[in-house]
Amino acid sequence: MVRSILSFAPNPNRRLWRFLLPVIRPCSHCGKQNRVPAKFLASSGRCGFCKYLLPPVAEPLAVDDQLFDEIVQNSPVPVLVDFWAGWCRPCVAAAPEVARTAANMAGRAVVLKVDTEKYPQVAGRFQVSSIPNFVVLLGGRTVTQQAGLVDHNQMERWLKSAAAVSA
Repeated sequence: MVRSILSFAPNPNRRLWRFLLPVIRPCSHCGKQNRVPAKFLASSGRCGFCKYLLPPVAEPLAVDDQLFDEIVQNSPVPVLVDFWAGWCRPCVAAAPEVARTAANMAGRAVVLKVDTEKYPQVAGRFQVSSIPNFVVLLGGRTVTQQAGLVDHNQMERWLKSAAAVSA
């Protein structure tokens, strides 16, 4: 489904605007910034300026606690969360696999990265005691959780399995 991202947008000077449309994505054609609602991150849209196609998010999104909640609660597709820290060597080794999963599952899933050093309260909600730790959520509920390094094939299987459950 293709939508014009900014055609229905409220006044951008309101504080509420940030919470309704939390992710800012640049247009690859004109370079203008576009605010994308959490529920449309896995959908194609159109640039509000030049109307060029904005593809679904195909890279992991680094999120804070508020953006995490917004995406998890509103995403119509499964969400893979990578709990990580910069000092963790297995987390650094997992990063390319997480990025590949995001690219391969674009339009069918959303991939988030939560820095456990900056947002320990989010990690605490999922009893994350070792990292990397991966959680698949659908409709705000945990479908799968596993600690330890895994490859992109395993992450994609989790996401496809979660999507099959919702169908």
